[in-house]
Amino acid sequence: IPLSSGMVLLTWQKIAPTALLYQISPSLNMEILIMLAILSTVVGGWGGLNQTQMRKVLAYSSIAHMGWTVIIAMINPNLMILSLMIYIMTTLALFMTLNLSSTTKIKSISNLWNKSTPMTMIVFLTLLSLGGLPPLTGFMPKWLILQELIINNNPTMAIVMALSALLSLFFYMRIIYASSLTMFPTNNNLKLHWFFTQVKTTNLIPTLTTISSMLLPLSPILITMT
Repeated sequence: IPLSSGMVLLTWQKIAPTALLYQISPSLNMEILIMLAILSTVVGGWGGLNQTQMRKVLAYSSIAHMGWTVIIAMINPNLMILSLMIYIMTTLALFMTLNLSSTTKIKSISNLWNKSTPMTMIVFLTLLSLGGLPPLTGFMPKWLILQELIINNNPTMAIVMALSALLSLFFYMRIIYASSLTMFPTNNNLKLHWFFTQVKTTNLIPTLTTISSMLLPLSPILITMT
């Protein structure tokens, strides 16, 4: 499917079920939520390990992130909304960058260095933020969710969720390693291509990239809000 359609499926389509979970959060069963969260994070982590298509990687990443959203639905619904908002903004930044550069495979990202180095850095930053690597914004919801689980006497579940997050972080790091440190030496002939006027919009990419990578210092304010 086109990248734009994938972007809608992984962002807009999550709002309705999350809103439903928010409304019925007091009557949810914690055991069912724990089972769904573990299945989502493990399946999303293992499924994305051997993928070469960026759309498949992001699809499995979406499954893993829904596990983090579900596990906190009953304990702190506001934190569930915060986690979804950060995920949507990070995914939008990544999809808009991939769509702008027409990149669909991991191998294409390695060729993106010659076309636009800043765009490649945006892809790497958003991938690391999706993986929850500090000090990027994506670390904040995972940190707050683990803190809430420990406060509510679920340390075992917090450990399982933290270990499952390493799977997702591993295949994000694998993408970065494969596309930046294992490139075969080639000439920079791509820089000699004729420059065409860009017709795709790029206005939101800098803003979304900043939000998805630099909001961690605002964690105390967001904690008081949730």
